[in-house]
Amino acid sequence: MEQTLALIKPDAVQRRLVGAIISEIEKNDFQIVAIRTLKLSIDAAKQFYQAHRSKPFFDSLVGYMASGRIFVLLLEKDDAVEAWRKLHGHTDPTQAEIGTLRQRFGIDVQQNSVHAADSLATALDEINFFFGEGQ
Repeated sequence: MEQTLALIKPDAVQRRLVGAIISEIEKNDFQIVAIRTLKLSIDAAKQFYQAHRSKPFFDSLVGYMASGRIFVLLLEKDDAVEAWRKLHGHTDPTQAEIGTLRQRFGIDVQQNSVHAADSLATALDEINFFFGEGQ
């Protein structure tokens, strides 16, 4: 079994989509190992998205992710990283495959409802960020 991290972003929380997203996660045979809800500080959002620090959208992304509550889920399944990426879909909801979470619930490339790690190594770092020692 492999683990990955899923975030339900502020736009989805505000629009009361948490239940629908979790339902889809469970329908796709993921085990939810842990779940927490929190509001990221600006500093925590900067730290979490540090890989994007040099990108032009960094400040906007950080502000958005610190704008409201998020749900953080630790998911488990065979090939969890790839399975979660397939379920959540393309970054741009207009390019996401029909039926994916971002196609169904996303508004735009930033407010696209969910986050997924791009690799197993990143997933492990993200899991440690939210569920590691001292969290």
